[in-house]
Amino acid sequence: MSILNTGTKIGVLVIIFLVLALLGYALFGEREAVKTSPLIGKDAPEFTLKLFDGKRVSLSELKGKTVLLNFWASWCMPCRQEAPALEQSWLKYKDKNVVFIGVNVWDENTSASSYIEKFGGGYPQGIDPEEEIQVDYGIGGVPETYFIDPSGIISDKYDGPLTEEIIDYYVNRAAGPDGDSPSTN
Repeated sequence: MSILNTGTKIGVLVIIFLVLALLGYALFGEREAVKTSPLIGKDAPEFTLKLFDGKRVSLSELKGKTVLLNFWASWCMPCRQEAPALEQSWLKYKDKNVVFIGVNVWDENTSASSYIEKFGGGYPQGIDPEEEIQVDYGIGGVPETYFIDPSGIISDKYDGPLTEEIIDYYVNRAAGPDGDSPSTN
């Protein structure tokens, strides 16, 4: 003899399913990619990056320009996803007051070089072998991108793969209303 009738059993199963669905959404659902960082609103940590072409670039040399600082790795699938948007946006902004810098982390030079050949990256890119830059910026994963205003202040941080629309939004926020706006609209 059954203690619960069929209707009650179905009701219990539906409730269990709903609880599991809510738990799954809470754990794995849509996440906001904009993260707060203690660096936002502060001077961007100074760095000198050795580029893959042998040159060097320092953040202090870029004062007066809006900077997109992107941390990536060759094995990172979201980095591969954002690579076309970064390349297209760089082509759009390269003749404006905007500089893109790519910092390769947790990678080998050969893997990083192969990645650049395959996915583009005409903007300056280098590797952070001593992990100094990534530590100063508090990098916890890739891709992570900082947007630095022309005065050297970090205006925003974005975790996750970028799109052209996201890049446009944050580059224009970093450029500010009073500066030489790089807006392409």
